[in-house]
Amino acid sequence: MSGVRLGFTIGTWGPSALGPAEQAELAQEAERLGYDSVWASEAYGADPGAVLTWLAAHTTRLGLGAGVLQATARGPVTAALLAATVDNLSGGRFRLGFGASGPQVVEAWHGRPYTRPLETVRETVGIVRAALAGEPVRHGPGEPLKPTIRPVQERLPVYVAAMGPRAIALAGEIADGWLPMHCPPSYLAEGKALLGPVAPGFDVAPMLLTYVDEDVEYARDVLRPMLAIYLGGMGSREANFYNRLAVRLGFADAATRVQELYLSGRRGEAMDALPDALIDEMTLCGPPSRVAARLSEYAEAGATTIITGHAASSLPERVDQLRLLAELAA
Repeated sequence: MSGVRLGFTIGTWGPSALGPAEQAELAQEAERLGYDSVWASEAYGADPGAVLTWLAAHTTRLGLGAGVLQATARGPVTAALLAATVDNLSGGRFRLGFGASGPQVVEAWHGRPYTRPLETVRETVGIVRAALAGEPVRHGPGEPLKPTIRPVQERLPVYVAAMGPRAIALAGEIADGWLPMHCPPSYLAEGKALLGPVAPGFDVAPMLLTYVDEDVEYARDVLRPMLAIYLGGMGSREANFYNRLAVRLGFADAATRVQELYLSGRRGEAMDALPDALIDEMTLCGPPSRVAARLSEYAEAGATTIITGHAASSLPERVDQLRLLAELAA
């Protein structure tokens, strides 16, 4: 997997997640193992900017990625100031990821209208870039304001999370990197073609639920709960981008069944309804030899960074998974 960087995501803090001290220890171990980056997400838990600032204080080299902020819910000026602040506190290690999110979080949680999501992402990235460059920003009456803080990096990397064709094309047009999620190598290769002409150094960084174990059935079962949440419970019945991806991959019946079961409160049945083939397509799991081959397939499909999401519950198990992936990617 020569030339492909390895990252990992800690997701967001919650009742079943590792605590701050354990997350810092995990980031330190990843840095020791040669990982390129750690990513924190925004949902309805811990603020990723604060989490990444905490991790910045406990590491020296590791890239710090917001993966991803909700462009439709968080104001662009606020996001720009967050990025510039964390970039300064970390000595120039911050990476800013945006996504459109979905109506459940944007409308029900944030109380914002979920309209024109791709246009909102485009507008947000444009304003963020202007603010980070020290340009004046004005939305209404009064004199335009310039931020009093600038990032350390001359061009702070901005990523866009995208899964559908139009969103992928937008990522190629306005971003420095593309963050697809749960997609197999074949879909990554198709998406890479949709990006269009991109600047040198453009980062194709798939994010994948990951578990390495000689017992492939056990590895699949570890990932079932999280994949069921994404296909069944993310967004709404009408707007679940992960479910749509499963349909595009040829699993329409299973995707519909998982969502119906999950939304009716039958979550255990939703997990059981995930076909093995679907888990194999949308995650990175199984014996080391199988995972190593899969990593090579992602590299051949155009990945330049592979961001793994570890479902293990304990710190020792997550450290073991980090080490296994580092060995397999070497």
